[in-house]
Amino acid sequence: MMGEKESNVKGMLTLEQLEAAIRGGSIDTLILAICDMQGRLMGKRLTGDYVLRQGIVKGTHFCVYLLGTDMAMNTPTGYQLMSWESGYGDWLAAPDWTTLRMIPWLDKTAMVLCDVLDEKTGLLVPIAPRTILKAQLEKAAEKGVRFKAASELEFYLFKEPYDAIYRKNYSGMQAAGHYNEDYHLLQGTRNEPIYRTIRNQMIEAGIPIESSKGEAYTGQHEMNLLYGDALVSADRHLLFKHGVKEIAIQHDCAVTFMAKPHHQWTGSSGHLHISMWDAEEERNLFYDPQAEPHHMSESIRHFLGGVLAFTRDFSLCFASNINSYKRYASESWAPVSLVWSVDNRTSGFRIVGERQSLRIENRIPGADMNPYLAYAAMIGAGMYGVESKLEPPPEFKGNAYARCDLPRIPSTLGEAKELWRESPVVQRVFGEQVAQHYYNMARVEQQAFDAVVTDWERSRYFEQG
Repeated sequence: MMGEKESNVKGMLTLEQLEAAIRGGSIDTLILAICDMQGRLMGKRLTGDYVLRQGIVKGTHFCVYLLGTDMAMNTPTGYQLMSWESGYGDWLAAPDWTTLRMIPWLDKTAMVLCDVLDEKTGLLVPIAPRTILKAQLEKAAEKGVRFKAASELEFYLFKEPYDAIYRKNYSGMQAAGHYNEDYHLLQGTRNEPIYRTIRNQMIEAGIPIESSKGEAYTGQHEMNLLYGDALVSADRHLLFKHGVKEIAIQHDCAVTFMAKPHHQWTGSSGHLHISMWDAEEERNLFYDPQAEPHHMSESIRHFLGGVLAFTRDFSLCFASNINSYKRYASESWAPVSLVWSVDNRTSGFRIVGERQSLRIENRIPGADMNPYLAYAAMIGAGMYGVESKLEPPPEFKGNAYARCDLPRIPSTLGEAKELWRESPVVQRVFGEQVAQHYYNMARVEQQAFDAVVTDWERSRYFEQG
């Protein structure tokens, strides 16, 4: 698969087109958005009138706490860059105008994604998710390589709105449909009106969609995004998830990208496909026509060696919350073993594609991942393997679920956060500041969960405990 340059994609805007559209009345709102730690869009809506008065908008200020909250927007302790003692000041959301696009499901609205800038220093804030990915891509560029990537995202659709599900305390939820939808065209047809709307409006928003299909449970669906440069693909991934939720709201429906919405349901994956390219030539460095096995070059072997060696260390980037780890279960379509194979869905990593499309599919992340962190972790671990010339173990063949002697993804967030804290590779790849910041994020999440008495505990211990 080959990606497209963002400027050639339908739905993207130039500054000149934005100004003309505002003057002509077809756009009256410009959204400036950043990505928070949890992979959500945060930002402001600017009026078209203000944009015209200001000329090229330098950005908008936001409270630094947006990169130091938990999922419920609390302000926990332990973050070095933000606290009540420091007064929770401002950072700047600085537009990356190459991401400017129409948002067709919102009336007369355009959006631009922003980088997080410290105006006092003029530097990007290192702990911002988009900055973390850009840092890994810049290090790769210094070595003459760039990365192309794509995401496959699974989600559940519900024929009732979010507020109705909230009012019944997220119990008794009925996913849309009444039997397994995997590749099933008839079952998929029941929900095709909204799936078609999502596909077409994403394309209109500059987020090209390759395909969609039913997934492995009732009401579960998958959409595949087009390959592109890694930063572009992460941007599209983020906007896709946000946009799907907004489209669902407009149709009195709900969707969830939660990794495991119910213990009896199939988990929702977020598979990542990645390949390494020569920065000057349009040449996939993972492919070597003379190499065996499978035409895998020295570059892909060493990259794979790094990814396999350090996925456990970086697992907070692939599975960042308590629920993420509920997805990892034997014979569940979610991998548990850190091995590689060619076209084997029981392995954590698959080698897929041929010639210029030869790539690694990382099956570890769930649909709940933050794409910037997941892409950055895979690139960082892989490039460490390339620099250190790490060799992967031999290709695994057979059923990886049936083997107990293979390295495994951590089974809990608690295990993952300690692996992260103790890893010298995380420190080396991301730096001490990023490592400490995201360790605290995991600590806060674990602490919040541990303090709550669950329905499972009441049903198990209330009478018999």
